[in-house]
Amino acid sequence: MSIETVTLTTIDGVPIAADIATAAVDRPIRGGVVLAHPHPLYGGDRFNPVIDALFRALPEHGFHAVRFDFRGAGDSGGDHDDGDSERLDVAAAVDFLAPFSDDIWSIGYSFGSIVAMNVVEPRVSGWIAVAPPLADGSPVLAGRDPRPKLLLVPEHDQFCPTSSARERSREWPNTTIDEVAGTDHFLQGRLSSVVENAVGFLEGFSPSTPT
Repeated sequence: MSIETVTLTTIDGVPIAADIATAAVDRPIRGGVVLAHPHPLYGGDRFNPVIDALFRALPEHGFHAVRFDFRGAGDSGGDHDDGDSERLDVAAAVDFLAPFSDDIWSIGYSFGSIVAMNVVEPRVSGWIAVAPPLADGSPVLAGRDPRPKLLLVPEHDQFCPTSSARERSREWPNTTIDEVAGTDHFLQGRLSSVVENAVGFLEGFSPSTPT
């Protein structure tokens, strides 16, 4: 696995700090993944433990991975926009990853999951939402989209328990809900379960191609 720090530029001109980890050279390439971190006003950035665990694991399974700081967070420019303009940050990461793979997935954790699921551009193959805060009723464009979605919901999530996630996504097409047992929204001690579920889901939809 090789990691490089780069600067992305959004369509509205904001510089976004990002890292790309390329897939292990001894494995077939399966695709690419954009990783979106939790709420920056509560300490979220691209080095969040959940995002970091996925970022480091995915290349070992044949996926290029890009993680980035949302605007106004970490090393990125711009100002926080409560999830609206942040969609352009996700789109910039998709743009950057596109030359590496034509099978691109979005994974977001908490706040990042909602932002990611509101970027429904054609190059995205599907979404994984880790601990998505769906209970507040915020619009989720991917909920009406036929592409595959996986919701990884902590058993004791303080912000959106499994029952709320199931009710909110009840009419969403092509949606799988997996409960992460024995943990809350912050997923302490269950990062390996998150990685295992995410990788298994991606591998089911991403046939390997030669390196």
